[in-house]
Amino acid sequence: MNLFDTIRNTLVPIHKEGYIFIAAFFVASLVLGWIATPLFWIGMVLTAWCAYFFRDPERVTPQDDDLIISPADGTVSAIQTVVPPLELELGKEPMVRVSVFMNVFNCHVNRSPVRGRIVNVAYRPGLFLNADLDKASEDNERNGLVIETAHGRVGVVQIAGMVARRIVCWVKPNEPVDAGERFGLIRFGSRLDIFLPEGFAPRVSVGQTAIAGETVLAEFGSAKGAVLSRRA
Repeated sequence: MNLFDTIRNTLVPIHKEGYIFIAAFFVASLVLGWIATPLFWIGMVLTAWCAYFFRDPERVTPQDDDLIISPADGTVSAIQTVVPPLELELGKEPMVRVSVFMNVFNCHVNRSPVRGRIVNVAYRPGLFLNADLDKASEDNERNGLVIETAHGRVGVVQIAGMVARRIVCWVKPNEPVDAGERFGLIRFGSRLDIFLPEGFAPRVSVGQTAIAGETVLAEFGSAKGAVLSRRA
């Protein structure tokens, strides 16, 4: 990879949700610079980190209704069979849940894991425990989506963490959504839970790195051949 490619891959677009935070970090750096020069440079490092946090890179998403794609960058922290949150209205039977944990260095723009129609958006206030803990799924502030697909309903839950204090979601019920389409973000460290309908089997392992809009989390039925992709 040459220098041009390195710069192009590093200087990715920044999501508009981050502009106000980046500006605030920069102004704070200027104020601190009046106190002491070293504080200015510390502030500028934090400003650069803030810009990096709100990056919104392009992704190439597989276009196959038999696949569930990761909605978040991060690490697959758990694959369990649990009863989904009541507010999702997915029933009381256990479903396979794949959890993706995002640290403060991951891209936090969330993408739809499937193509379908939004049938439910449910926000629930809560605590701000470490999002990597199992009980965070039950106790933490969260926002859940249910997407109607060709193979049943898929649940996606945005979960706030210790640092995250703001869940953003800009889709509404009855809206169509494409696999890989941006639907929200969580500010500063968090987690997403994906509830798989019957017939889907996980294709990732705990500890694996996931890339939003690209990594296949689960697949329906038997093994598939090559699939098409869409740049989002």
